[in-house]
Amino acid sequence: MTARKTALVVAPGRGTYGKGELGSIARLHGARFADLIANFDGQRRDRGQPTVSELDGADRFSVATHMRGDVAAPLIYTATALDYLSIDREKYDVVAVAGNSMGWYSALALGGAVSVADGFRISNAMGLNSQTHGPGGQILLQVVDEDWRPVPGLRETLLALVAAIDARADHDLALSIDLAGMLVFAGDEAGLAALLAEAPPTPGRDPLRLAGHGPFHTSLMFGSSDKARAELPPTLFGAPTLPMVDGRGHIWRPLSSDPGIMWDYTFGHQILAPYDFALSVQVAVKEFAPDAIILPGPGDTLGGAIAQSLIAIGWQGIAGKADFMARQASDPILLSMGRAEQRALVTG
Repeated sequence: MTARKTALVVAPGRGTYGKGELGSIARLHGARFADLIANFDGQRRDRGQPTVSELDGADRFSVATHMRGDVAAPLIYTATALDYLSIDREKYDVVAVAGNSMGWYSALALGGAVSVADGFRISNAMGLNSQTHGPGGQILLQVVDEDWRPVPGLRETLLALVAAIDARADHDLALSIDLAGMLVFAGDEAGLAALLAEAPPTPGRDPLRLAGHGPFHTSLMFGSSDKARAELPPTLFGAPTLPMVDGRGHIWRPLSSDPGIMWDYTFGHQILAPYDFALSVQVAVKEFAPDAIILPGPGDTLGGAIAQSLIAIGWQGIAGKADFMARQASDPILLSMGRAEQRALVTG
C-alpha cells in the first residue's frame, strides 16, 4: 500500500465563486452531500434568504447578486467545506489548515474548532455582517515581476506611501491583506483616491479596485465586529482537532488552544487588523512540511498567492514562477480542486 502524503489545506476567501463556478455545488456535491446542503439551505431559509441551492442553480451568474457579501460567503463556504470532505483520506493525511480572509471561517470548520453546520452559520452571518462598515473599500496592487520575484523596494515604497496618506486629516488607509505577490490596501474613499493618484507604477496590472468589497481588516469594520460578537457566541467554539494557522501566522493547536480566545481573535483582530495570508502559508509549510498543499474550491484564483508565498521563502528551491511551473509539471506541490485534472488527484 502506498503511504499517504501529508497535506496542508488552504481555504479560499472572497472573489473565488465566479461565473465559471455557477452550478458547481450541485454538480460536484449534490448527490453525496444532499443532507448537508439541505441543512445549509434550511439555515438560509430560516433567515428569509435565498438558499444555497437556489443561488448555485441560478440560470445565469449575476455580479450584482452573486458577488454580494451575503451571497458570496455562503456559496464559498459550501464549496470549500464539501470539497474538503471529498479529499481521499487514503491518499492524503491533512496535517494543518489555513485560510485567506473570510477563508478563516471555513478553516475553523475544517480544523474542527466549530462544526460544519456552525461553520456555515458563521460564514453566512459574516457575509451579511461584512456589509456593516464605514464607507470605503479595497485596492489590489502587484509587487512582483513576471517571474513572481519581488520588485526591489516596491513593497516598502507602497507601505510608506500608505502610512503617509493615513496620517493625513480625514484619510483612512492601511494594509488589509498581504498576498505575497500582491498587497491589498483598504480605507475610506479619501484614502483610496489618494492611493490611486499617488501610487508608483506597478508591474503586471494597474491598481485594481475590488468590486463589492468593504474596507476589510481595518478599524473601519467596527460595525461588523460588534454585530459578530453580539450574534455569534463563544459556545460555538471548541478545541480544534487539527492545527490551524491564522492571519498572524499563529498556530492554534488541538491540545493548547483556548476556544474563548479563538472566538475573540475571530471576531476582533481577524476583522479589524491586517490579514497576513503569505505569513500563514509560510509558517504552515515550515512547521508541518507538507508533501502537498490542497486548495479547495471554488475556483483556483488563490493558487498564485500560495505559489508566491512559497517563492518568497525559497521553499524547496522554488525561487520564481518558472521554478514553480516546472515543479507543478513534474511533482505538483499545489493541488487546486477547482482544476479538474488536479481535483482527480485529490478525490480519487
